[in-house]
Amino acid sequence: MTGHFVSLVFTMLLVGAAGGVINYFTLSTRHTSDTGLLARCIMLGVLMTFLVPFVLSVFGSTLIVDSEGSPANLLNYVAICLAIAISPRFFLANVSDSVLSETRVTSTKVDMLQYQLKQLQEELLPLIDTETEDDNLTEMSMGNDPDPNELDTTSSKVLKTLGCGRFIYRSLQGLCREADTDESTMVKTLGFLTLKSLAGRIGGRKGVRWYITERGRKLIEIRV
Repeated sequence: MTGHFVSLVFTMLLVGAAGGVINYFTLSTRHTSDTGLLARCIMLGVLMTFLVPFVLSVFGSTLIVDSEGSPANLLNYVAICLAIAISPRFFLANVSDSVLSETRVTSTKVDMLQYQLKQLQEELLPLIDTETEDDNLTEMSMGNDPDPNELDTTSSKVLKTLGCGRFIYRSLQGLCREADTDESTMVKTLGFLTLKSLAGRIGGRKGVRWYITERGRKLIEIRV
């Protein structure tokens, strides 16, 4: 019986090491050898193999005793040990796939949030600049006030519509409707106002929108 016990222990060590090697070559994706990973896989395979007697005793199996003097039962025991030794591979593979899937989803959500944050920042930046007081505003404004005579009637009307409307960011259709101007003229006028730094444009989630700049507001105040 002692000899049979020693042979079983040796068999479990050998089968556990073999299962660890199988797990290593299955899990390792590197071309270079990883000695640390190989050692961990072998140790895990051996530990899992030594759980086989406990599992068999829980289920009331007498396979260990019956394997003495019976090559068929011994082979069955070896097969069970090998199956238990390589079982962590399936668990680790499933966990790895799940983690990779969650990582991809999280990465996609982060990229989407960054894109939305960038869009929101671009939309709010003109408003922040308009509502933020500059320490050097007085010095900068000297000699740089817009000339009320540089605008024609249509440009003045469009600029006033931009500055006096309900919304900060105006659509082309809304401006045309309020200023009673056709779309072609409105586009040319907005381009002229943008060139003069009296208006600006921004591309948001709802499309291109137009807004009045601080210089444009100052010009409206002067004309009033």
